[in-house]
Amino acid sequence: MEVRVLRYFIEVVQERNISNAAKRLHISQPTLSRQLMDLEKELGITLFERGHRQIKLTQEGYYLYERAQEITGLVDKTETDLQSQKIISGTLEIGAGESTAIQPVMTVIGTLLKEYPDIKINLVSGDSDLIYQRLNNGTLDFGIIMGPEKLLNYHSISLPQKNIWGILVRKDQPIAEKEKITPQDLIGLPLLTSAQSKQQDVFRSWAGSLIDQFNFIGQYNLIFYARLLVETGACVALTYQNLINITGTDLAFRPLTPTVTDQNNLIWNKNRQLSNVAQVFLNRLTEVQ
Repeated sequence: MEVRVLRYFIEVVQERNISNAAKRLHISQPTLSRQLMDLEKELGITLFERGHRQIKLTQEGYYLYERAQEITGLVDKTETDLQSQKIISGTLEIGAGESTAIQPVMTVIGTLLKEYPDIKINLVSGDSDLIYQRLNNGTLDFGIIMGPEKLLNYHSISLPQKNIWGILVRKDQPIAEKEKITPQDLIGLPLLTSAQSKQQDVFRSWAGSLIDQFNFIGQYNLIFYARLLVETGACVALTYQNLINITGTDLAFRPLTPTVTDQNNLIWNKNRQLSNVAQVFLNRLTEVQ
């Protein structure tokens, strides 16, 4: 399974058409078709459901597409890192969840981008499972994890700011009249939260046994989509303060009481050597801590 062929495969998936992909790759359509058929034969699977105009991935095709993006991304990053050892260049790969508390990290990155024009930045949004996975496979240099996590396999730095928990709610909802929210206030309300926050001990400690009386109607990954549902009045969302700008909207944020906060930790893999650009970033962040 050659990386070159995986790049061909990715291009075909993104174009959804072999002819268009062949033009973009500057190869003939028969050559591209043959390369894909050889890949299917090598793997012993069918990657596409071929139609007259567009192709559709099989289940195995979807799996390979996801892995092919990781593989080619890692190859590109490795080549860039090896070619840029003598100068401060390359791509800094950082993954994080949603939090305004990571602004100090962005400030350092902004300074580096101005100081070293050859540096590029790739910001990946995701939950802790995604961040751990990509740190382990080498496609991320750093991750920013929110809340209490077991970090034995990672180096870590605690960032200064913390996240404040509360609810996002429509202003015309009765609970919005309260300045702060107690566990009792949430009993019976339709709640939207992230899978991580529901499982975290810090949140369960706040709610105590009352958490068993909470009506969790669903989960979200990004607060943007949760916000749209909250705006309908169908639920309230447990979230961090200041993740979205609600000025001039029908929404309000109400903090939990007693106050519930989450620590932010910058982490990186103990078993992987940092690229020069990643090391420069880490040194600069440590200086301003």
